[in-house]
Amino acid sequence: MSVEYDLLEECLPYGDETSTTFMLNCVSANLRNHPGAQEFSRNVLLVYSAALVFFMQAGFAMLCAGAVRKKNVQNTMLKNLLDACGAALAFFSLGYAFAFGGDDPMSAKKTFIGTSNFFLMNVEDLAFWLFQYAFSAASATIVAGTLAERCQMAAYLGYSVLLGGFVYPVVAHSAWSANGFLSATALEPMWGVGMIDFAGSGVVHLTGGTTALFATMILGPRRGRFHDDTGRKLAKPKEFPGHSVALQMLGTFTLWFGWYGFNAGSALLLDSLERDKVLALAGVNTTLAGGTAGIVALFANLWALERYTGEPFFDVKYLMNGALSGLVAVTGGCGVLEPWAAVVVGAIAGLLYMLGTWGLVKLRLDDAVDAIPVHMLNGAWGLIAVGLLASPKRLYAAYGHSDHVGFFYSFSHNGADGLLLAAQIVGILFIIGWVMIIMLPFFVWLDWRGWFRSDPLEEIVGLDTSYHGGLMLGGEDDINPEYVSAFNKRREENVRRRSGRNPNISNTVLTEFDHEDDPESYGGYEDEEKYMEMSQPQMSAKKEEAAVEAESVPMELETAEAEKENGLDVSEERQDDRNGVSVEL
Repeated sequence: MSVEYDLLEECLPYGDETSTTFMLNCVSANLRNHPGAQEFSRNVLLVYSAALVFFMQAGFAMLCAGAVRKKNVQNTMLKNLLDACGAALAFFSLGYAFAFGGDDPMSAKKTFIGTSNFFLMNVEDLAFWLFQYAFSAASATIVAGTLAERCQMAAYLGYSVLLGGFVYPVVAHSAWSANGFLSATALEPMWGVGMIDFAGSGVVHLTGGTTALFATMILGPRRGRFHDDTGRKLAKPKEFPGHSVALQMLGTFTLWFGWYGFNAGSALLLDSLERDKVLALAGVNTTLAGGTAGIVALFANLWALERYTGEPFFDVKYLMNGALSGLVAVTGGCGVLEPWAAVVVGAIAGLLYMLGTWGLVKLRLDDAVDAIPVHMLNGAWGLIAVGLLASPKRLYAAYGHSDHVGFFYSFSHNGADGLLLAAQIVGILFIIGWVMIIMLPFFVWLDWRGWFRSDPLEEIVGLDTSYHGGLMLGGEDDINPEYVSAFNKRREENVRRRSGRNPNISNTVLTEFDHEDDPESYGGYEDEEKYMEMSQPQMSAKKEEAAVEAESVPMELETAEAEKENGLDVSEERQDDRNGVSVEL
């Protein structure tokens, strides 16, 4: 009530004669200078920006779901949601404390990791926690698409918690904490400038993209991508097109929308009187870089196809991922680059994406959604671009100093000055090295334990069937019915094994002999007495015969499939001489 009374006293000196325009301007000016008003608006906008960044999880989910085959859609979307859930608990318990716990802006002391505020104890700025949580979840989700269609659930949850709870927070502490050795906002930054990563080209995207690279190196490609079923290298890698371009496009637009919270929202954390102008600049640069990169990637690929194949066509994948590449690249410098520089950054990002996705194929690395060229390559490029193109005027508005500017600007500023560029390169090397030291051994250990990659049969029938009980989407997806039958039989054997029954007995034999609990079914006999009249040797012989049969039929099916893949002459159907059942191939 006192605030309202003061405003009325201040803004209504002439009673009813005061105009509405004067009244609004007066109230706005007084609220801006009122104690607590800036903190209130900052917290509200920061929570809103965190919601935009979190909404990017929906974009990742749609993009990944559209890029995989129908038999893996449910599994892919579940893993995206699992990222958000796992990252929430990890960042709550450990991640925030490791990233920002115990920050002391008035101390020049450098620390490697935070040591307090675990489980949000004594944390006052909850809006800041929410904003940073959304960033950590985004970093973990980047890896989801790369490992799609072949990664086990337990391994995925394990890596997600480790990345969100330990690996990412250490990177964030180094670059964004007041006591981080790379931080540009530290009291005494490295080389007088520190690494400038305005919204996370390195901290978020390079960290996630590098993790994706090491993960796919250990996990290996999807079955049939670069080799046939006999292990021979294919002359031309097999394409696995996603089942829905519409979902991919929806995901791209959703990510672009959320990126405004990602980039422009980061300006709210600045201790600058001009952060409103920096916020607007970040939004403009985000738009320009994303649009330029999408166009460049689309038409560069069109030109390459015309030159090398003579059959050019507009590949929408290059438009979508090219735009995302531009958004990633400009994230590091969206608040310190001039708009024309954002266009340059986007153009180079589109080319880097095209070259990166070709390079992955050459190296036989399988990335289902091209997360490595989008996030790793362009995350690194985004940091380098700041070292080359950071504007003195924009640096001063955002960080309050412009002693060391972009390398190209330095010639007209203080002479050739490469300190900012050098700091950016040090940051890139640190992020790649830190991720390699922690995540690469972790993935190797998962693979050694057999917990990383899904079983070949599970991969063939699809992870929706393997982990979720059936396909989420109907329709054919080139799944051989015999493989599904073999998978179901193996699952039934596993159930019997866990219940203490003999797993070497086929389903048919078990149905015939082991239905003691069903008084109406005794192996086809009318009653239990006739069932028990069969001698024990006869029962054992029939069980052994059926077990051999159950093992041989799947082997014959795999042999026939391999022969068909190699172009050998095989009959359209084979006759099982033991039971007279025709199995169509």
